[in-house]
Formats: sequence, structure tokens, C-alpha cells
Amino acid sequence: MDSNGSDTAVTPRQPLRSTAANAWKIVVVGGFGVGKTTLVGSVSEIRPLNTEEVLTQAGVGIDDPSAVRGKRSTTVAFDFGRITLSAESVLYLFGAPGQERFWFLWDRLFSGALGAVVLVDPRRLADSWYAIDRLEHHGMPFVVARNNFEPPAHTLDQVREALDLAPEVPLVDCDARDRESSKQVLIELVRHLTTLAEAGSADADLEMSS
Repeated sequence: MDSNGSDTAVTPRQPLRSTAANAWKIVVVGGFGVGKTTLVGSVSEIRPLNTEEVLTQAGVGIDDPSAVRGKRSTTVAFDFGRITLSAESVLYLFGAPGQERFWFLWDRLFSGALGAVVLVDPRRLADSWYAIDRLEHHGMPFVVARNNFEPPAHTLDQVREALDLAPEVPLVDCDARDRESSKQVLIELVRHLTTLAEAGSADADLEMSS
């Protein structure tokens, strides 16, 4: 599966509702060529903004596209998409670049984000370690989504063990090319954020009553 392609037609541009008052920022991170641009594009209700540049000889020895056959371009800044949650709330998606030379941009993309999706290629799990480490360093809630380029060879429990994920971190399967599948990943993240917020509120009430 080409991580840059999508089998979902681009949704016609939809204007932001005048009633929109709340915005949630979500960041999609992961290694080089895991499908971040594809995921953002598959769920965005507007034509996604991306900063794709063609891979050239200048990247030889710096980027390693050998594990992503057919990849001809790469994100050099970020991808951007939007989803309307309700008449008052919208979700803004920011896809981070995967190459190590652009990792310095991640901290800026994390600013103001409520949570993140770590997209992983099951054939290259080690490429996701840095993303998980940075999110844990920032204390940012996240979910992990295994992007199934082909029938998986390992169970989700085996992937969890390989990534050394904490039990409370959600781990789900997805196909970044499919709109509904990608939406389910974002729904899982929103559920996770809601659970954490409710737990934090309960802890605060307990402290006040003690």
C-alpha cells in the first residue's frame, strides 16, 4: 500500500460554521512513510493542506525510503485537516513529518494539542519509538494505531509488548486509506481523553472532600 495514496475521493470544501466556538487540536505522529498524510486526508472534510515535496537525490544518505517502496514524496512541515464534531466544536488535525531531520518541528506542533495519534507500520515498529518517547516526555495523552499495509503477522498484544506500551494506552487497528477506519481511531482518542478528564475530575473531588 502506498502511504501517500488514498482510495477516498476528496470531500468538497465545507465552510467553517459561524457557530463554531470550540476547537480541539490533535497531532498525528509516527515514522517515515507510515501513512500520516493519508490518514489526515482520508478523514478531513476540507481539501487537506500538505507540504509534500518530491524525494530527490539530495535526500540520499539522509532519508531511507527503502522500506516504503513506491514512495515518491514526503512531508517537510506538516499536514492539516479539519473535522466538524458539532455545530459548536471542530477538530483540527496536524500530521507531523516523519523524517528525523524534521523532528525539531514536533515540539511546536505539540503546542496546544489535547492529544495525539501514533501511527505505526507493523513491519517497522522501531520507527515509532521516538514518537512515543516524545509524547511521554510532554505528558500528552495518545493512542496507537497499527496501520495495516497487509494482513498483520502479529497480534495487538504482541505489538503492545514490542512497543512497551502502558496498559492504559489504547492500541487499535486501522487502514489509513479508509475514512471510516481513520474516524474510529480519532473516536478512540476522544474517548481516551474523556476518560482521563473524568478520572482527573474525580481525583480533584476526592482531594477536596478529604
